[in-house]
Amino acid sequence: MKIVKNNVVSLTYILRKNDNSGEILEECTTDRPLEFVFESGIMLPHFEKNIAGLESGNSFDFTLTPDQAYGEVNETAIVDVSRDIFIIDGVLRDDLLEVGKIIPMRDNSGSPLNGKIIEVDAIGNKVIIDFNHPLAGSTLHFNGKIESVREATADEIAYGMHGQGGCGCGSGGCGSGGCSDDDDCCGSGDSGGCGSGGCGCSH
Repeated sequence: MKIVKNNVVSLTYILRKNDNSGEILEECTTDRPLEFVFESGIMLPHFEKNIAGLESGNSFDFTLTPDQAYGEVNETAIVDVSRDIFIIDGVLRDDLLEVGKIIPMRDNSGSPLNGKIIEVDAIGNKVIIDFNHPLAGSTLHFNGKIESVREATADEIAYGMHGQGGCGCGSGGCGSGGCSDDDDCCGSGDSGGCGSGGCGCSH
């Protein structure tokens, strides 16, 4: 069966930065493959274009430029906020004010988004947070194999992801297979794995 719209695709891959000799950002293996409903809006369009029409057992090897993946770094997405927003119940949460910490927040419309603290200025009473996707500005090289292809059920089409394990990336993290606190899912680097939106996901 070929990969077409509304098929459940299960695949394994290694994601590297820049090319096939670059730093490994993420890896999905046969025991935790990436599984998703094709053309359901979950994956990057250019990721799907590169695997469209493939069948179980086929290999793939392709590169996505930043404009085909998560875009260039947007300087306007790096913002200064007051340290006061980290005051909870009258107490400043110093445990949250760490460089590199990922902070779940919401935009003006109430939609969830993650920001990474890149600087804490105690004197100026401000925190600089980067809301760019962790892989923004990166060229991504995917090398992998299609493990299986089948028709999706009505529930899977409605949900967009196949619900059995895997490194799925709904909303930028692991999909319904989930990751417990001690489960690394498919991530093998700081930019990959749970919550980073790797796996060719569109979020």
